[in-house]
Amino acid sequence: MTKRLPFGALLAYGIPGLPLAVLGLPLFIYLPTFYASDLGLSLTAVGAVLLIARLWDGLTDPIVGLLSDHTRTRWGRRRPWIVGATPLVLVSLWMLFVPPEGAGILHLLIWSMLLYLGWTMLSLPHAAWGAELSDDYHERSRITASREVFVVLGTLVAAGLPVLVSGTAEVLRVLAIGLLVALPLAIGISCGLLGEPKPTQRRITKWREGMALLLANRPFRRLIAAYLLNGVANGLPATLVLLFAAQVLQLEQFSGIFLVVYFGCGIFSIPLWLAASKRLDKHRAWCVAMLLNCAFFAPVPLLGAGDFMGFMAICVATGLCLGADLSLPPSMQADVVDVDTLESGERRAGLYFALWGLATKLALALAVGIAFPILDLAGFDAQATPGGNAGAGLWTLVGLYSMAPIAFKLAAIALIWNFPLTASAHAAIKARLA
Repeated sequence: MTKRLPFGALLAYGIPGLPLAVLGLPLFIYLPTFYASDLGLSLTAVGAVLLIARLWDGLTDPIVGLLSDHTRTRWGRRRPWIVGATPLVLVSLWMLFVPPEGAGILHLLIWSMLLYLGWTMLSLPHAAWGAELSDDYHERSRITASREVFVVLGTLVAAGLPVLVSGTAEVLRVLAIGLLVALPLAIGISCGLLGEPKPTQRRITKWREGMALLLANRPFRRLIAAYLLNGVANGLPATLVLLFAAQVLQLEQFSGIFLVVYFGCGIFSIPLWLAASKRLDKHRAWCVAMLLNCAFFAPVPLLGAGDFMGFMAICVATGLCLGADLSLPPSMQADVVDVDTLESGERRAGLYFALWGLATKLALALAVGIAFPILDLAGFDAQATPGGNAGAGLWTLVGLYSMAPIAFKLAAIALIWNFPLTASAHAAIKARLA
């Protein structure tokens, strides 16, 4: 598995990332604001419901991960889950993005929970599949980068649509129609053209022993903690960017352009961060990116109404740091699985990626579940006209959008700076697994 994957194989593996990203960005950015502003539900209620749905999502992750690890079919361990989850995702996204007349909190809760279940059943085996396509330290970065390039392309599609389509409700409807076609097509290409490596399993680890090995995995503990902190740091501005653009910058009409520029710079920077990771090791390159991100985000509280060029410069600078966030941590996750394989004798990528998925979802849930109620307590009005908020409510939005993410990123850097699983350390583990 150490050989370099052909470019066609990378494309086949990565392409489901595009429709999944087209689905994911509205879930995290448009949907909370849509249900609060357009449907008139309270910020606290929307935040609480989405937090509950995310907690449910987290409960299903380890179950799906374990079941995926122990699935044995003629088509492999991961692909049957990916194909089977697709119909559930399609039905749920339509009900959530195009709600019927009178849809309220219960509708949001039920269909959010079902969509997150389908998402887990699809995306988690897909991520584990990528970790198993190669055991090489740097080739794994190339594989994860192929997926994340499609993820960013999908994000650009979702972010750029408001430039062409007016109104959040119509944007969500157009995205839902497109996904009904694009998601099954991408899944068919990926699962039809790319096979799975045969699992190399030496023994079955008992549940109690397996959990002890997982908890004793020191690189895993450090990485997942840093991943959670960085996830909260990224989730807060992602959740609040539309409100920030409307209420602070008063440039709501340019929200789509800001997002397109940000994610476009992320795609452009991925090869640069892959090259940096070969010189610095993955963890140090990631830390450099997070430090730069903090420096570029620090001037955000100085921005005010009409500061188009100032915010655009920040979108470009922080977008160039995004490529590291997208490509390096998932590659590091695959390396951490090898530590477990050495001790347990099993390839438990499904379980490990389930726990990392749980950390991601918990971070995003905290971003919505904490930020929205705090804004409510500060007197912020999500339905106010642009510039209609002032005083404590507006400054609370600015603090949650800009200063809080910096604090979380600095904490993540402190955890990951001396990460023990370097290229040389991983090479030693790989030699013992051979």
